[in-house]
Amino acid sequence: MEKFLIFFILFCIISNGLCEDQKSSEAPWRIHTLFSVECGDYFDWQTVGLVHSFKKSKQPGKLTRLLSCTDEEKKTYKGMDLAPTFEVPSMSRHPKTGDWYPAINKPAGVLHWLEHSEDAKNVDWVVILDADQIIRGPVVPWELGAEKGKPVAELYGYLVGCDNILAKLHTKHPELCDKVGGLLAMHIDDIKALAPFWLSKTEEVREDRAHWPTNYTGDVYGLGWISEMYGYSFGAAEVGLRHKIYADLMIYPGYVPLPGVDPILFHYGLPFSVGNWSFTKFEHHQDAIVHDCNRLFPEPPYPREIVLLESDPNKRRGLFLSIECMNTINEALVLHHASCGCSKPNSSKYLSFLESKAFAFLSRPRYLTHGSAQKEKPVVHQNTFDKPAKPLPKIHTVFSTECTTYFDWQTVGFMHSFRLSGQPGNVTRLLSCTDEDLKKYVGHDLAPTHYVPSMSKHPLTGDWYPAINKPAAVLHWLNHANIDAEYIVILDTDMLLRGPITPWEFNAARGHPVSTPYDYLIGCNNELAQLHTSHPEACEKVGGVIIMHIDDLRKFALLWVHKTEEVRADKAHYSKVFTGDTYEGGWISEMYGYSFAAAELNLRHVINKEIMIYPGYAPQPNVKYRVFHYGLKFTVGSWSFDKAKWRDVDLVNQCWAKFPEPPNPSTLDSTNVDILSRDQLSIECGRTLNEALRLHHIRRKCLDPAIKAPPTNEEIIKEVTFSRKLDERHNAVSDDTPGKGQESTLPIVTGPNPIFSSFTFQMMVLWAFLVLGFLVIVSMVLSGRKGEETKSKGSHHKNKE
Repeated sequence: MEKFLIFFILFCIISNGLCEDQKSSEAPWRIHTLFSVECGDYFDWQTVGLVHSFKKSKQPGKLTRLLSCTDEEKKTYKGMDLAPTFEVPSMSRHPKTGDWYPAINKPAGVLHWLEHSEDAKNVDWVVILDADQIIRGPVVPWELGAEKGKPVAELYGYLVGCDNILAKLHTKHPELCDKVGGLLAMHIDDIKALAPFWLSKTEEVREDRAHWPTNYTGDVYGLGWISEMYGYSFGAAEVGLRHKIYADLMIYPGYVPLPGVDPILFHYGLPFSVGNWSFTKFEHHQDAIVHDCNRLFPEPPYPREIVLLESDPNKRRGLFLSIECMNTINEALVLHHASCGCSKPNSSKYLSFLESKAFAFLSRPRYLTHGSAQKEKPVVHQNTFDKPAKPLPKIHTVFSTECTTYFDWQTVGFMHSFRLSGQPGNVTRLLSCTDEDLKKYVGHDLAPTHYVPSMSKHPLTGDWYPAINKPAAVLHWLNHANIDAEYIVILDTDMLLRGPITPWEFNAARGHPVSTPYDYLIGCNNELAQLHTSHPEACEKVGGVIIMHIDDLRKFALLWVHKTEEVRADKAHYSKVFTGDTYEGGWISEMYGYSFAAAELNLRHVINKEIMIYPGYAPQPNVKYRVFHYGLKFTVGSWSFDKAKWRDVDLVNQCWAKFPEPPNPSTLDSTNVDILSRDQLSIECGRTLNEALRLHHIRRKCLDPAIKAPPTNEEIIKEVTFSRKLDERHNAVSDDTPGKGQESTLPIVTGPNPIFSSFTFQMMVLWAFLVLGFLVIVSMVLSGRKGEETKSKGSHHKNKE
């Protein structure tokens, strides 16, 4: 018995040492995934999709739905068994203020779970997701680099309140404010410290109505809908959490993924389309599809159709991701209906596809692997702790407009493209208006705005020249705004961004702005330059897109205004032979004002032909243009677009107003590659403008003719709350039509399941060996004891005799 105890103690010591060794070599595996919903059909179908993807992706740990319902709602609610559920009190209508704000249920639900759930006492890491997400692969905090005190999150670059007075008002540590959301992975100790502040800061920001406008929050609605997001960021700053921020773990279906990146999370909060098929979660607010046997969402195109639809490999990959998201949701509905006892659905081509090995392969789990392209390209531009690299300079984008509906629809298009492009930093509309114009102007909420006095009619000369508002507005903004950016990107309103425009990519530097060529500015080569600058040899024919260091711009802006006035006053040289202006009316004086002012300061431009293109022009092969400038008329067959024809049409305030739809790309002639590429870009530009207007009308609560009843206030609020979560980093997908005969590009497996690592396998073998050894020792001890008992009995009999 004594030997048994000794071996048992030795076994425990060895076992404990191995456990400690395992803990020191591996992060804890106890993970709990949370998502917050309310009682209703809208969240039920999202829940079914998320729960299915949780299982399919092999996400480790438990999943819990935080269900916020009133007692009245629970009486009729049918979806209680859709997921492992923890009920939390509804705070949609605040118990003290009466404010209707359902988004507050997320922090309130997390806090209630921490305080009242037994699961919260037995977990090391927490992953927090939104209901409108699909998991593609395990979201393992330590695999993503999360540490205690350093959660992992996705970049939400539009949360500009982290950079201005909003953060200073609502946290003692504004310098710690991170623009993050969407995916949150953190240690349990961190979420315990954060949760009370997340809730209280959400209430605080929600009540701060004076700072709801777009200028403070970046929220184009200006109605406090994203208060919960700021509640998170300010709460995290308050407790000193510094995030590791990624911009490639999550993707919105419809976006083009970064090259080499395979996202592990879909967030379908925004409309997306593939060819003529489209999906918008907003259209399914009152859809009981979960409870209607064998009903699915409209099927998207099949993979082979995408091969014919798109020739660009990376855009094609984006389309594959879009259909994977939709097919996964429909697969979830099929399995859910079967589990509810629905009769077997009629066989169909689409059901066969969902059950096929091909779809199983396309939607197999994705795994993060160290050293992959994805792991090498985390974001990012703020609070990076892994290496002491020099931070990238801050950028601020500005564009100049006036108080008219003509500029308003252009602003809607510009802002839509800005959000999709991935352009870093803040954006500001420089709005030039007279006092009289401002009294009747209604487009204040279309963009973050800096108001400037109108110079359309010159205050001294009386000259009517609206183009001077551009340099005058830039000068006014520099003198009156608090700007902490190092580089300023200056664009025109009639532009659409297709990708980011950054100083580090295009080699901007102090003294060396970046711009695009305006070859028609022949005045740089003749006496016009000699008359208006002391350095005509430095005059460069540039314009359109400008990236300039803030120090250069501060010296330059006033001179830009003066040179514009000077050239405008030089009526003797309006002639085409001097200016290249076919109208000969001095309309391009502002452009020469720019070139002559830059020459005066000897600013030498980095001139790049691959940043901007005019729709209607044939693109250079393999060039990924970042900007459309639709200032000129362009056509595709019998369809055409000329912005000047829409000068007096109010497209912004008339529900569902839009431009004539461009042709379907499938109708294009593919015999001439140059013409095909040109027309594809033209169609993309026209479609982007119409999509921007469509989303604008949805935000304005225009009633969709296809919907019989208007959405309720609660539905609108939830749509705004969740769909506003932009990740603003990728190009939008265009429905370009490729050439024939392209092969399918299937997603690539990024690595093996990390759970079954070689270390884990070795530990399992070692444990098996120890257990076997322990059993052998116990057997030997017991055998020895039995032998001793037998021997003792024999001796006893001998003594008796």
